[in-house]
Amino acid sequence: MKKLTTICSLVFLVLFASSCKNEKSLQSYLVDTSGKEGFYTGDLPISSVLSAKADVSDDVKETMKSIKKINIVFLPKTTENTTAYETEKAKLKNIFTDNNDYVNLMSMKMQGMNVKIYYTGNTDSIDEVIAFGYGDEAGVGVARLLGENMNPAKIMEMMNSMKMDGSSLESFAKNFGNK
Repeated sequence: MKKLTTICSLVFLVLFASSCKNEKSLQSYLVDTSGKEGFYTGDLPISSVLSAKADVSDDVKETMKSIKKINIVFLPKTTENTTAYETEKAKLKNIFTDNNDYVNLMSMKMQGMNVKIYYTGNTDSIDEVIAFGYGDEAGVGVARLLGENMNPAKIMEMMNSMKMDGSSLESFAKNFGNK
């Protein structure tokens, strides 16, 4: 009986140890940067981004209904935080390249910004859309849209209809986030 208990304990210990992952997740990154000096962070309910009276198409309004919340972390680049900017950019790049859960939907360059869009879930019904961007003038940041049964094509259409560049991201961060 003692051998059986010892064997069961060892099996449990091995299973427990192997189930613990040491990889960095986007969720842990969002938590770690919350309240960190120099960062603008926050959670937005979708209702604060788009009101019923907003001047957008019905398709965009329907797409917005599938989104529950938006998490945002942004570090503006300044002459004093160049090292922090490079460090945070590398951390985020590693999160997306080392984790098989995030599927690259598209990459683009616009007005000095490099932007990559990732998603999790099935291709016809996604649970999460992540926009990761960085630029030498604007800074580095990530926005995560959480929802249910989001349509990737409609999400891309909605994102393309939004006008975002480095200066609008920084302006948005100053008006929105906590520093």
